[in-house]
Amino acid sequence: MSQASVKPNLLVEPFAGGATIALTAVCENWVDHAILMELDPDVAAVWRALTAGEAPVLAQKILGFDLTVENVKAEMLRPVTECVDIAFKTILKNRTFHGGILANGSGLIKTGEAGKGIASRWYPETLARRLNALHIIRHRLTVLCGDALLLSAAYATDNQAVFFIDPPYTAGGKKAGKRLYTFAEIDHGALFDLCANMSGDFVMTYDDADEVRTFASTQSFDTRLIAMKNTHHAQMTELVIGRNLAWLD
Repeated sequence: MSQASVKPNLLVEPFAGGATIALTAVCENWVDHAILMELDPDVAAVWRALTAGEAPVLAQKILGFDLTVENVKAEMLRPVTECVDIAFKTILKNRTFHGGILANGSGLIKTGEAGKGIASRWYPETLARRLNALHIIRHRLTVLCGDALLLSAAYATDNQAVFFIDPPYTAGGKKAGKRLYTFAEIDHGALFDLCANMSGDFVMTYDDADEVRTFASTQSFDTRLIAMKNTHHAQMTELVIGRNLAWLD
């Protein structure tokens, strides 16, 4: 975020996903509270279970799971209705499916890192430790499941709120968002209009596309290209958008 003399009260992450930015901001006391917005009900279930105080239960389910291909496949087919069970199933899929992709069409990791297959990204002790750490700060998190643009509008006039916005990359004909996410379609123009009318500050990240740059230019937003790595550790660039990004120089 841009440098400010007053710590913001609230960080809103409209496309929460793994919510890395929001969780880091709360854990580091950069903000007092964070709102995680997520349209995908399976992903939202993870955060709802956590804020409902079920992180320790979820951690124990992870620690007690016998990770085999057969058990993962059986868990994926098992009908579940309780929030904590949906959360466990979502985490299991994220950690054992190729690229952590939750969208339909993804499949189990075959070779993985160092030939470990589905165990490549399954670190139960680490996952349990993180969940138990987040259990401590759960009262500083709010989870909202629904359309990011509609939910964000309620906080857009709050000058004590800042936004970190990382939408599915579907603008400008990009296809990564559709491949990675079950709910990938958004009105990118409306999102830029919303940002232009926010009272507080914001940072957006996007795939570098001509359409995105046009949206940013139309609103007189600042842009910067930054280096990043994808899930295959290939070097790529990402477009950062905000009102004033001089702090990135």
